[in-house]
Amino acid sequence: MSLSTLAMTSTAAAPAVPTVTARRIGLALLGIAVLFLTFDTVIKLMANPMAIDGTVALGYPATVIRPLGVVCAVLLALLVIPRTAPLGALLWTGYLGGAIATHVRIGNPLFSHVLFPVYVAVLIWGGLYLRDVRVKTLVQSMLR
Repeated sequence: MSLSTLAMTSTAAAPAVPTVTARRIGLALLGIAVLFLTFDTVIKLMANPMAIDGTVALGYPATVIRPLGVVCAVLLALLVIPRTAPLGALLWTGYLGGAIATHVRIGNPLFSHVLFPVYVAVLIWGGLYLRDVRVKTLVQSMLR
């Protein structure tokens, strides 16, 4: 194998660094999700009456508000630290899946309630896909 052939195979296997535009769009998408999740986390940790009422309306006891806030804070920290962001995204996906199940169980409207956690997950994963080479490489390897 010649040196030029070896160089071509090693560069073809190496994931491309995201462009500046892709990184900015990814940051914007992730930023929107992080803003929403931060707001949700803070009102849970503060046991805001709006959070208590919403949680009780979903069929959960008011006593779960603060523990859920702590879980959300940990997941949020994992998501915003670049090295642990894929793990944070994965764990948020599980949490958001529980939210979908809850809304389906009580019969909430599809587009405004049931699918809202899907929208948040798309923002998270879309942002990571555009910013993080590891996530992009994983997704592309799954699609082959």
